[in-house]
Amino acid sequence: MPTWQQLRDVKLNEYTDAADGWGKVSSRSNADKDRVDNEMLARIRKSQEGKAAEAAEADLDQLARNYQYLHTECGLVRTALNGLAAELAAPQKKLKQALEDAENLKFTVHADGSVEYPAGGENLIDKKPIPGGTANGSQFGLFSPTAPPMYQGQGNSPLLNPPGLYPGLGGGNPNQAKAQAVANAIAAAVREANEIDGRYSGVLRHLKADPGLKVENKDLADAAADTKRLQDAAGKYVAASDIPQGRSTEENAKWWNGLTQEQRDEYATLFPASVGALDGIPSTVRDDANRMVFAESKAKYEIELAGIPPEPKPKLVSYGARGGMVYSQKWLDWHHKYEGRQADLKGWLHGMNAIESRLERPAGSGMPEAYLLKFDAEKDDGRVILANGNPDTADHTAVYVPGTKTKLSDIEGDLGRTDALWSQTNGLVPNQNVSTITWFDYNAPNDIPAATLNKYGEEGAPTLRQFMNGMETAQGGPDRSHTTVMGHSYGSTVAGMATQQDRGAGPLADDIIAVGSPGMQVEHASDLGVGKEHVWAMGGDGDDVLVRQGGRLVGHGEGFTIPTDKGFGGNIMASDAKDHGDFWVPGRNSLFNQGAVIAGLHDKVTLD
Repeated sequence: MPTWQQLRDVKLNEYTDAADGWGKVSSRSNADKDRVDNEMLARIRKSQEGKAAEAAEADLDQLARNYQYLHTECGLVRTALNGLAAELAAPQKKLKQALEDAENLKFTVHADGSVEYPAGGENLIDKKPIPGGTANGSQFGLFSPTAPPMYQGQGNSPLLNPPGLYPGLGGGNPNQAKAQAVANAIAAAVREANEIDGRYSGVLRHLKADPGLKVENKDLADAAADTKRLQDAAGKYVAASDIPQGRSTEENAKWWNGLTQEQRDEYATLFPASVGALDGIPSTVRDDANRMVFAESKAKYEIELAGIPPEPKPKLVSYGARGGMVYSQKWLDWHHKYEGRQADLKGWLHGMNAIESRLERPAGSGMPEAYLLKFDAEKDDGRVILANGNPDTADHTAVYVPGTKTKLSDIEGDLGRTDALWSQTNGLVPNQNVSTITWFDYNAPNDIPAATLNKYGEEGAPTLRQFMNGMETAQGGPDRSHTTVMGHSYGSTVAGMATQQDRGAGPLADDIIAVGSPGMQVEHASDLGVGKEHVWAMGGDGDDVLVRQGGRLVGHGEGFTIPTDKGFGGNIMASDAKDHGDFWVPGRNSLFNQGAVIAGLHDKVTLD
């Protein structure tokens, strides 16, 4: 427990100076990680091949992982030191005020925090001064049993003889109450400092790395635990409730822009998932925060999966005289405890491996740098928003909304589609910046019966609208980028419903593309708010016909029209897709037409 002398003498600037140093290491580590990912790996992959190149790539991947860990842990140390200094400032100020009061009153503060005060007042019986004494701090109770008598001849308990209650005998030594107040203030300040010291010292003791040069899964999982501990400890300094929730993207951006760089770093380090999901703030910030969440989540899942015991054998055992077979009890126990969780973990990790593969493809490898704008493995079937290229600086931005059966575990196919869209569009406008985004931030229906329901779109539409508003805010306004929203299958239903959200904010995008659409919940293209000349649709053969006509029957096509109907009023693009998932094959007319719309080259689109 700190003493009042230690609290008085502590130089809080030493903590903040140290925090600055740790913050610089954290920032430098993040920059070094980006350099490894986007420069060093790119050069090796571009110029080298073979086993030596593979070994070098593995070493660089490990180095980037190490830097990620340093970025997180050093950032936590910075925030802990800053939080400790900020919180200790209040009790230190209270203590110094109490000591100043004691000095002005000519009281003496002893090493144990007790306060000695002089004689004062007058005993009305014998007219003598009431003796002085010593007041002890409130840690000994509201009134100290060791305090001196209130007046001559009385017992020594202030509780029995409170000052000022016996005016006929004298009002007591006026210095006693003042000294008690000072002693209480000293004790309260020390007690407050002790509580703060205890919270932060526990966290700082955990912020240490194991020896060695290799950051492993257990280290990243420990970093996640460190973050949670500091969240609990530093809640009075940096709170999750400070981060905007349910506000407009302009308000989100205003909050972020109003922070100092140090505050931004602290919120991003301590609450990476919340910052990473905040629409309206820079994509670079969201990417850094979400990569932290991604790395720690992946490490945690891999550890948990490795800890599941193998499936017991045999699964079936003989039962009864006739040799029937039943599940063994050991297998049943394992099945109930582990099988469902094992399947979830394997699915999540399969999808995360696809995301990681894309994140590790550096700029210069045929694709631009990737930006992870949201990640959550465990909400419904997962949540992923991943951009090819920085949308904040893009001349042309396309947001692809996937449809029925979309899951984190199978996200690889959707990522491949936005890769193809980027390559096609970039080829059409090679001297301009293009960003194509996989937007999977809603609970997609898992099967065809579920896809006949509107509830998935009703949930996803406001979220998509918020994302589009946030992208526009981060870009700097509606005219800074040509934007396209593309919905595939049920994703087009979500996109159509999103156009009806927050209509006062302006159009959802500059162009809207519906691919294999069962309907957009509007009767006519002009109802989508972008002008019917900026609404584009295409269909395919095979099962795509069933999807579109099925939508007409179940009512997603308001008024029984779907986007590929001439009566819908939009542009019907020529398509050579052979089935419902065949719209993104390189070299095909279907992909070219989509790229032409995204690039704003409307005159190059082939209409049906």
